[in-house]
Amino acid sequence: MQLRREMDTSAYDTKTRHLPRILCLHGGGTNASIFRTQCRQLSRSLEPHFRLVYVEAPFASLPGPDVAPVYGDCGPFKRWFPDDGKHSDADTILAIDASLREAIQNDDARAGATGPWVGLLGFSQGAKLAASLLYRQQQRVAKCPDRIGSSENWRFGVILAGRAPLVALDLEVCRSTTLDRPSSASVAMGDGHVSSSGDNVGDDDLLRVPTLHVHGTLDPGIELHRQLLTRFCAPGTTRLLEWPGNHRVPIKSADVDPVVAEMVKMAASTCVPV
Repeated sequence: MQLRREMDTSAYDTKTRHLPRILCLHGGGTNASIFRTQCRQLSRSLEPHFRLVYVEAPFASLPGPDVAPVYGDCGPFKRWFPDDGKHSDADTILAIDASLREAIQNDDARAGATGPWVGLLGFSQGAKLAASLLYRQQQRVAKCPDRIGSSENWRFGVILAGRAPLVALDLEVCRSTTLDRPSSASVAMGDGHVSSSGDNVGDDDLLRVPTLHVHGTLDPGIELHRQLLTRFCAPGTTRLLEWPGNHRVPIKSADVDPVVAEMVKMAASTCVPV
């Protein structure tokens, strides 16, 4: 199956290259092109406010169980965290950062985009990564400012079906024992059991960067999505939207419009011009 282009790239570039930019992180077992298609309605609705830029994960993967029936011939498929036991934590972090850096540099060079990088948006495994990147930035600012990358000025995150716990993406500053290790982080679908991994998260280890959490009420993993919100994020910094869907990106206007409205409000609250 050939992925249908949902928008003319040159027209999109012309309309959005000056807008604030959001880096978009796909789920495990998909890729950037598939995620662009999955986010087509969200992208259209956000077009007056943000430019969405999609990143390809670094590690090979089988297609996700919900991906194969529709996008089975749209590989190669990728994942953010390796599942083969052959990569160290350090190698995993380097590979993730290289993928992010490539997407940022390509958007600057190819499209001539000039808008500031302001937010992260992720789905499933990509949502877990997005929240973890925000947490890493927060810890670096507090503990080791000289480790902050040139693009690390994320103001907010949009967490679509992201599971607890967070992942330690800088082993020098992210030392909480409640965090997953990068080389073994897993978001495999389970039975919805809520682990106790977040029970002992101290106040200093809570994510405080503003986040919007979007949960499908029919998603088998919703309890772990709620755990990421309630146990790993500081009270007063989060927004929650629930919609009557399963483990997928919302696509109907009735479900997408509230997400867009909350994103715009959240961005404005962090002084992003929208």
